[in-house]
Amino acid sequence: MANAEILAAEPYPDAPHPDEPGRKRGPLSPLARYLLTRLALVPVMMWVLITMVFILMRVIGDPITAAQGGRLNAEQIAERKEAAGLTAPLINQYWDYLRNLLHGDLGVTLTDKREISDILLQNGAATLELSFWSLIVAFGVGIPLGRVAARYRDRWPDVALRLFAILFYAAPVFFVGLLLKLAFTPFGWPSSGRATTSTELALQDVHPHTNIMIVDALISGDGYYIRDVLQHAVLPAIALGLLTGGVFLRLVRVNLLQTLRADYVTAARARGVSERRVLRKHAFRTALVPVVTVMGMQIAILLAGAVLTETTFEWKGLGYQLAQYLIDRDFVAVQGIVTLIALVVCISSFLIDVIVAFVDPRVRF
Repeated sequence: MANAEILAAEPYPDAPHPDEPGRKRGPLSPLARYLLTRLALVPVMMWVLITMVFILMRVIGDPITAAQGGRLNAEQIAERKEAAGLTAPLINQYWDYLRNLLHGDLGVTLTDKREISDILLQNGAATLELSFWSLIVAFGVGIPLGRVAARYRDRWPDVALRLFAILFYAAPVFFVGLLLKLAFTPFGWPSSGRATTSTELALQDVHPHTNIMIVDALISGDGYYIRDVLQHAVLPAIALGLLTGGVFLRLVRVNLLQTLRADYVTAARARGVSERRVLRKHAFRTALVPVVTVMGMQIAILLAGAVLTETTFEWKGLGYQLAQYLIDRDFVAVQGIVTLIALVVCISSFLIDVIVAFVDPRVRF
């Protein structure tokens, strides 16, 4: 009887009662709390990055003098500085900058008087397209070859693939691009621009016009345009995609080797499951979780590499325009483009965190 009373008693007063399972859990689930926390950090990250961009642009010097010095006299430069609000106190310039950003006004370039928002729409589509093709190359190269390297650990395929990954990750992306141009241009393969001039002119009349060349070509339904756009995308996508593909290869290999030593994989082998099935069904999916985790960082690397890739292949995206405006010392345009890139990186990081939270429940706690 005494034992029954002891068992019936509540041993820990703070433990949740079976009749009240949610008493200590709070109103939100761990997943909701994690996502809300990450979402709250996005505007903070954006504010920090925007502030850093603003300060760095002002530290470099006066943008009007930098862009127009030598072309205008001192009186004309003073008038333009007054019109641009650069004679106001720095704190007032900062608040005006933030207010304009909240209203979607990124300003007008100093050199060619283009709305920066128009540049982002037109050239941003080209960078988005290049990043998409590059990710396809990165996944197509890194993930399958990472599986092969893990399966043949410490044998010649593994050694060769690890050398391949290190080589392409360490090689400057513009150098790889130049090698590809030297190798394929003699055979007539297109190595500059997003398409031939005639194709670009024809696709400008497509409705709806998206500025994404492959989408416009598909809307047109013309096989020649589609083939032309795809051919022009091959070399830039390979040059930029191999950079990230090397990272994926090493990451998949390392995580597969760790997963293959797990207890549940050992149990599967003990049940007589073949090594190929163990690799494909039991270990591969788990090894992909870290790949998804680092995708946010790789997107930032892709955007950084796009500056050199687009310049090498004359792919007129944001990276190409950014390089041109840097040469012209148009810091207003540089500030707007870098702000957009910071926004894309922040949003991509948040989306990757959401995906990882659904794939791997451990990150929610």
